[in-house]
Amino acid sequence: MSSQPSAHHRAALAQALRNASYEVLPFRSTEDKVLAHVPLDVPLTVTATEAKGLEATVELAVRLSKNGYRTAPHLPARLIRGRAELEEIAVRLLESGVEQIFAIGGDATEPAGEFADAESLLVALAEAGHSFRSVGIAGYPEGHGKLPDAVIDEALRAKAGRAHEIITQLCFNPDTTIGWARRLRAEGIRTPIRVGVPGSINRQKLIRVSAGLGLGQSARFLAKQSAMLWRFFLPSGYRPDKLITGLADQIGRPDNELAGFHLFTFNDLASTERWRQRWLARLS
Repeated sequence: MSSQPSAHHRAALAQALRNASYEVLPFRSTEDKVLAHVPLDVPLTVTATEAKGLEATVELAVRLSKNGYRTAPHLPARLIRGRAELEEIAVRLLESGVEQIFAIGGDATEPAGEFADAESLLVALAEAGHSFRSVGIAGYPEGHGKLPDAVIDEALRAKAGRAHEIITQLCFNPDTTIGWARRLRAEGIRTPIRVGVPGSINRQKLIRVSAGLGLGQSARFLAKQSAMLWRFFLPSGYRPDKLITGLADQIGRPDNELAGFHLFTFNDLASTERWRQRWLARLS
């Protein structure tokens, strides 16, 4: 682990790790891994991929919710065929006790229906009278690989008023994330931000997960995350220690809305939870 943080830093880091959320992939083994390794007080998001389809995401979110977890399925606007399908999904989630969603545009080249982005999806949900207790949206501290910064910034401003939290995409430079969060605050965006951080993952796990996403999805995933790959392919794998210690003392400060961490587990839940518990024990 990195050098010992200051007392203030330790307290901020402990609080952030206690309140961390996890992201999981909707694979066949995911439910068993969550039940075996993840405490009930850890909020979960469930990703959606073209390879697996949206049903796998919704079904896993419902099952985990019935097991007592707070789950938020990803709802990619471009995978939803229209308002009838959105209505069916929303009713199913709410009737199953799933009160959180994470709305994204999605990576599909062409929309399956009328929803081209997360904002149009959220507008349709509001017009249909569906109110989720928590709505998450994506943030991009380093920009988006396919869209100009001005487009991303305008989309975030449009969505932020309909969201309860922003979860950032991966960024390995704490200063970049901090600067981006300060800029949002200065622009009047007060939506709490969870910083997306990879969990404690080894290279073999990354390879297996990439293969499991399917060829097309895997290629897009690897292209988007090329900046992080070399870190995972170090002999010992990747550890998020340096990144979280670089961010922790900024959480809760008045010049930004950084509120905690969101760990991309790549379904390596045992390793990620062991890492989190080791840190919490060290900071206690």
